[in-house]
Amino acid sequence: MVTVDPERCAYCGGCVSVCPVEALTLAETRLLVGDACIECGNCVEACPVGALQPETARTAVGSAARRRSYDLVVVGAGPGGAVAAQVAARAGLSVLLLEKRQEIGSPVRCAEGVSHDALIPFIEPDPRWIAAEIHQAEIATVGDGATRIHRAAGGRGYVLERRVFDRVLAERAACAGAEVRVKTAVTGLLREEGRVCGVTIRRGDFFGGAGEMEIAAKVVVAADGVEAQVGRWAGLNLELPLGDAMVCAQYLLSGIELDPTCTSYTIGCEVAPGGYAWVFPKGTGQANVGLGVQADLWRTAGAQLKPTAATVLDYLHRFIEARPALARGHPVTLIAGNVPVALAPARLATDGLMVVGDAARQVDPLTGGGIINAMTAGRLAAETAVAAIAAGDTSAAFLGRYAEAWHSTVGRKMQRNYRLRARFAADQRTDERFVQAFMLATK
Repeated sequence: MVTVDPERCAYCGGCVSVCPVEALTLAETRLLVGDACIECGNCVEACPVGALQPETARTAVGSAARRRSYDLVVVGAGPGGAVAAQVAARAGLSVLLLEKRQEIGSPVRCAEGVSHDALIPFIEPDPRWIAAEIHQAEIATVGDGATRIHRAAGGRGYVLERRVFDRVLAERAACAGAEVRVKTAVTGLLREEGRVCGVTIRRGDFFGGAGEMEIAAKVVVAADGVEAQVGRWAGLNLELPLGDAMVCAQYLLSGIELDPTCTSYTIGCEVAPGGYAWVFPKGTGQANVGLGVQADLWRTAGAQLKPTAATVLDYLHRFIEARPALARGHPVTLIAGNVPVALAPARLATDGLMVVGDAARQVDPLTGGGIINAMTAGRLAAETAVAAIAAGDTSAAFLGRYAEAWHSTVGRKMQRNYRLRARFAADQRTDERFVQAFMLATK
């Protein structure tokens, strides 16, 4: 029977097409090998990345002692990581930007909305990655058997195509001089006398065929998303309480009628306990339609509904089915994930390492928006890394200047929004005062 290296496999399905006994099955991001396999070798020859081998074959593994060195290693090529890599490379640092997935920007785990004024300090809007331009918002509150509508016109925002947007940010980092490597997972940290001095990676094909490698770095920026493994390995407290996590599900619905210039939000415990539902247009006839619910509330609240909402996806189905304009649509994409709506920890850095973006809990606690916050944090972290390396001091004290810059600017606003969310219990967020604060935060 052949064996599959899941970290090398690109899930292209080519092996399935040449199997004479139907022993291979492609299940999205898993290639399954069944007992019918006769080890004919067809799949091995058809695999473009060397992920399949006979069970008896010995795979050559490169020496883990091989090293490469950079000034800065950035883990995660989302908006925060890509901006950090671009800023640092432009300042003259040698930079390696690592992404564990084979495609930057995918899978999307985001409603994809940003404001124009917040975006333009980083990049000029481009039709290639703008799905819709937004000029108004509608907020509905549902409770006590009534629905109230609040409307706000003016302003300017966008619903992005994150698959393209994220890739463009990574391309800009590469053009600035950063090395960008995909499908390269970070497996651990290098340490020297207690300080972080690099990372270990698995699947170093881009570095001469090594299976594992050590990458030395003067500074590491961890931008590895909500799971935040790298920062935890470094000893930072990034634990996310259930009450500060939003569990989210979203469809891209096609074939619906809506105003392509208006975003819509719905707040109410029956719709999304502790969170809200959204409709973000993505051009004529389609929209991101999703919701987020507070992780420690939704199951209890869902059990009281008729019919029972046994999963977060059930809440989304209820929301869509109750609205004829949405119910006639067809889901062409499903995404799911968790959004941290916690306060960023006081310590965002340790010796040799800083953490940014969702990994650092730098998401707006009211809206769950995190794209611009991550980009801002990435820039601040890169500027701090440049200064630290120039000074020859990558200690926690020096890198802590990044946390000070964050907490004294954007972080201050996030703290205010966190207090606002905490002030109103989940069943009180249809209150006019909360809605007004929410409307301000969405602009």
